[in-house]
Amino acid sequence: MQDVVEKVYEQVVARNRGEAEFHQAVREVLESLDPVIAKHPHYAENAILERIVEPERQIMFRVPWVDDAGQVHVNRGFRIEFNSALGPYKGGLRFHPSVNAGIIKFLGFEQIFKNSLTNQGIGGGKGGSDFDPHGRSDAEVMRFCQSFMTELSRHIGPSTDVPAGDIGVGGREIGYMFGQYKRLRNSYDAGVLTGKGLAWGGSLVRTEATGYGTVLFAQSMLATKGDCLEGKKVAVSGSGNVAIYAIEKAQQLGATPITFSDSSGYVVDEAGVDLDLLKQVKEVERGRVSDYVSRRPGSRLVTEGRPWDVPVDVALPCATQNELDGEDAATLLRAGCAVVAEGANMPSTPEAVEAFLEAGILYGPGKAANAGGVATSALEMEQNAGRTRWDFATAEEKLTAIMTDIHDSCVAAAEEYGRPGDYVLGANAAGFTRVADVMIAHGIV
Repeated sequence: MQDVVEKVYEQVVARNRGEAEFHQAVREVLESLDPVIAKHPHYAENAILERIVEPERQIMFRVPWVDDAGQVHVNRGFRIEFNSALGPYKGGLRFHPSVNAGIIKFLGFEQIFKNSLTNQGIGGGKGGSDFDPHGRSDAEVMRFCQSFMTELSRHIGPSTDVPAGDIGVGGREIGYMFGQYKRLRNSYDAGVLTGKGLAWGGSLVRTEATGYGTVLFAQSMLATKGDCLEGKKVAVSGSGNVAIYAIEKAQQLGATPITFSDSSGYVVDEAGVDLDLLKQVKEVERGRVSDYVSRRPGSRLVTEGRPWDVPVDVALPCATQNELDGEDAATLLRAGCAVVAEGANMPSTPEAVEAFLEAGILYGPGKAANAGGVATSALEMEQNAGRTRWDFATAEEKLTAIMTDIHDSCVAAAEEYGRPGDYVLGANAAGFTRVADVMIAHGIV
């Protein structure tokens, strides 16, 4: 890295000790910005790098709640309001035992550039808690969400910070939090949260958006080679919202997804995933992938290894960060995988990314490939502001247009900075320059 970029990275490590994921996310962005800083030295002169890696605000708070047996529990809540140059902070809330300040900071940093790429006028933020909703009753989840929102409510608003869902936060959790926000504020601010139910301000396609968008991005990458998804075998990781709807869109485009996973292992279904059964198991029953195998002849559960061990044409990591390492990348490449599009946030380790770039395959980083979710959240905000609701076809058409624009912006930026086809550089450069230019316009704030 150039001296100025290396210096900024060293400061980040020194100031944020022990936050490995945040360090990784910052390094990935900064390393790719060398040609941008060389061409536009005024970014360095205005200390944009030093400012963009430092959150505008970091909030951590206690979340006490009572379980069904009357026992008191205490979790930690977080909200990182990272950058508001382009608009109100926007980013999901994650409820998972792994959540800590470093995880939320990495997610919030990524969100700056992802949101910038959507061109929807939204800044970057992220939040969550180390609370685990898995195995908890609805009443316990409600009490936790109400306690969490009691503190968070003072920091958010439709023009300030608009959270959404993420891992562990779906429609149920958003509903409980919105109800508490409304109660505390005595105001029906539908635009304060996204991912809401359709009856109270939600948007069609929001549920499908991240998974759909990831597949649409993969299709756009293939189109640059005169190819498409039809007839391709696809490996998908995860079995949550993103994975399910990535499978659905891939099937719609003629591909055959054959894997999905959870923490117990991964399923291989060579005949193609039975989407209706998967939705029944995961969305209705909140079950495990083993429940799918018990009811789907010909499928099998693999408890060792990862979905990337299965030979496919396309890989869609849709579970969590750093789930695909250098060894996995080598396995995929040996088997002939030619496309990787990230449905999760930073699911590929630096070694895996390097392998993909060296091999010259089509590799779509998460900040571009999975931006469909936040893009549709911004569309939900637009509908809330206008007190209207679009039909499914209209919302999907808008999502498709945004994902096409993100893809084309990445391609154009990669070409501008001398690395055609490098979607990592393209996404980082396009996202960064939009934010940096506005930061300069706003002065030293």
